[in-house]
Amino acid sequence: MAAANLTMGPVLFHWPEQQKRDFWFRIADEAPVDTVYLGEVVCSKRTPFFDHSLEAVAERLQRGGKRVVWSTLAEVVTKLDRKVIESFCGFDEVEANDVSALHYLSGRPYRIGQYLNTYNEETIRYLSKNGATHFCLPVELPMPTVANLASVAGNVGASVEVQVFGKVSLALSARCYHARAHGRTKDNCMFVCENDPDGLDLKTHSGKPFLSVNGIQTLSEKCLNLSSEIAGLQEAGVSAFRLSPHSCDMVGIATAYRQLLDGAISAGELDNRLDEIGVPVQRMNGFVYGKPGFEYVMHQR
Repeated sequence: MAAANLTMGPVLFHWPEQQKRDFWFRIADEAPVDTVYLGEVVCSKRTPFFDHSLEAVAERLQRGGKRVVWSTLAEVVTKLDRKVIESFCGFDEVEANDVSALHYLSGRPYRIGQYLNTYNEETIRYLSKNGATHFCLPVELPMPTVANLASVAGNVGASVEVQVFGKVSLALSARCYHARAHGRTKDNCMFVCENDPDGLDLKTHSGKPFLSVNGIQTLSEKCLNLSSEIAGLQEAGVSAFRLSPHSCDMVGIATAYRQLLDGAISAGELDNRLDEIGVPVQRMNGFVYGKPGFEYVMHQR
């Protein structure tokens, strides 16, 4: 069984600079994670708000023993988007979330993020021949597919990562629904997404919680939690387990997942920790069982 690496994905939300800076400094000093992903994945218009803090954050994380990987945008629409992609591809270690990044990464090792759809064996073989060494798989894959892709990745010398905590990305759009919800346009959004640190929760006409919106990104309303499935994912060949940042105590969450990976606590104990931290009760794990993602399948512990 491959050694377990705990990772912290990029911050998906438009947090104020000081909040994001403090978050990453605390992760650097206190969180038992092996790898962190820095970068704006959702909206290129947000990048100027944190650009001048990136160097200090990366340095602090590296001093804290973390491996820093730079994540690119997941959708490229404008000239600004292309410029942001090009600038991030200049860093040493890069995670490509859009195929446009591959042009700049040609001839060097790189990672494939969960937004660049890797659904089949041939995709992994093709990308590995072109430099891909690590794949964070899309969240909607069932366990047998994860195991199959992990096997293929292992045969070509690549490793596989899976998100195990946090709201999951379901779609990206050229339009900004966050702005539209406030009667604004994408070009004149006034960065209203900053008002919702974990996304804007939506309800159906009947009042039932449904999805969350984060700028151009549609997220699940429920929180993914694969605590009970981690052992199965490890047996399937997954070696890295991603936590997606939220405004709750991510150091406490990372500590609990690290202890679970190390065999110090059970999945049930981790779930109790999540309750104590205040993670929303509504959780999901349906995708890994081949069911609708919002469902929660009880696992025999």
